Amino acid sequence: MSSKENAATNQLLTLLESRYAIRVLWALKDGHAQTFRLLQDSVGGITPNTLNTRIKALREAGLVDHSGGGYVVTPVGADLLKRLGDLPAFAGKWVAGMAKKSS
Repeated sequence: MSSKENAATNQLLTLLESRYAIRVLWALKDGHAQTFRLLQDSVGGITPNTLNTRIKALREAGLVDHSGGGYVVTPVGADLLKRLGDLPAFAGKWVAGMAKKSS
């Protein structure tokens, strides 16, 4: 990986490591606009202040935008979510493997 690619990856990971950032994106993955209240309910356990902070950061990063109907992922955000699409399958295998280790 080149130093530019490494820096870009680190920058993206820093954004996504912020508490609830991935969960906010994941809640918007279906492409339907969500109001602030609905998004807060979809994420679960997030305070309004934290949600505002995450939305602001994700909007500045070009991953989320606000339309007339609420918050939506941008085409760039949708591309990221597409690339994270294998996460549920991986998570299922990982949890099953962890359960076997605990047995």
